[in-house]
Amino acid sequence: MKFYTQKQFLTAVFLCFLAGISVASVTAGFVAAGNGKNNQPVAAIRTDFPVAQPDPDWNELLPGQAEASAVEIAVPALTEDAVLEDEKNSMAIYEKYNAAVVNISTEVIGYNWLFEPVPQEGSSGSGAVISEDGYILTNTHVVAKAYKVYVTLSDGDSYEGTITGRDPENDLAVLKIDPKGKKLTVIPFGSSDSLAVGQKVLAIGNPFGYDRTLTQGIISGVSRPVRNGNNLIIKNMIQTDASINPGNSGGPLLNSAGQLIGINTIIYSPSGGSVGIGFAVPVDTARRVIPDLIRYGKVNRGWIDILPVQIDSRIARYANLPVSSGILISEIPANSPAGKSGLRGGDKNRPVRYGNGYIYFGGDIITAVGETDVRTFSDLFGALENTRPGETVSVTVVRGKEEKKFDVLLSDRTFTLQ
Repeated sequence: MKFYTQKQFLTAVFLCFLAGISVASVTAGFVAAGNGKNNQPVAAIRTDFPVAQPDPDWNELLPGQAEASAVEIAVPALTEDAVLEDEKNSMAIYEKYNAAVVNISTEVIGYNWLFEPVPQEGSSGSGAVISEDGYILTNTHVVAKAYKVYVTLSDGDSYEGTITGRDPENDLAVLKIDPKGKKLTVIPFGSSDSLAVGQKVLAIGNPFGYDRTLTQGIISGVSRPVRNGNNLIIKNMIQTDASINPGNSGGPLLNSAGQLIGINTIIYSPSGGSVGIGFAVPVDTARRVIPDLIRYGKVNRGWIDILPVQIDSRIARYANLPVSSGILISEIPANSPAGKSGLRGGDKNRPVRYGNGYIYFGGDIITAVGETDVRTFSDLFGALENTRPGETVSVTVVRGKEEKKFDVLLSDRTFTLQ
């Protein structure tokens, strides 16, 4: 056993005391620094978001929408209790408008092993009530190929709905139910024109069957072009990190005033679940197409009355074309506005078999409509997305080795995308 002198023992105690004081001082410094950070002033959030008023004609088209737009939910000033106040805002919006979110399920026609048609469970998603008489806004892909559509309200009541109209190019659809006198909660329309990155948003939907789930996030980007399931580009999409999962499709994206600013539509997901990148169709796009969907069942867009063929590298090499992309005019119907405007179709005496049909080479190749370059069908549809039959557009074509421009009168769309 080792023995220590009294002097050695007192020296060891003194050194331990000094070490304890040093550790306590460092710890106090960290605590003080942390408290200092928490006491820093916090920038105030915007509370002056524009409130878009519905067009006067909508009062009759969507009963209750104007009244819903008049409802105001205060956006609180950021104070020392900012977190609590922001939570109260989210809770108030959810309490007010979650009843306006519906669950949509469908039946489709399938075939059994005897090739007999039988009803089968189809897709499901969410929707937003936009009028007191039962109009519901959702996505086209939610009701794709539907034989029957069922709408379930927040109180559990279920109704069989009808598809009033579809707009596959923007992945929007309008359904109609008969509420049979029940008063429906209506989500008011906002505006997507002045959205800012960092703005708070709320998403309500039915992910994985968990009805009326609320998630919160911010706007991560605006004016995003996103390719949809029809391989077409939807313009001006809203990007958000609010958690969106399968089943959220068609549900509302709301701002801090409880107004509809987008329709949740697409997620980017390598795994099938939310990774914080979701996209919503802007409400301004919906406001533009809803009247047509209710009145006509489709959107009355302008069209260049031709039989188009999208050029790719194989077609360009085979026919020795002067360009490697664009839209070849294979045929033009007799007496069509496109033909009268000066556009030319291909040579009917030189048909070339292509898939289940024929291509007639020698026609003009469309390379631009207005200021929009046209290389693919997506570009052509996008260039005409906001046009009407009877309007005139400038069309740039390549004819031989020359570039020409024509003012073309647009026709009615003679087909719809499915």
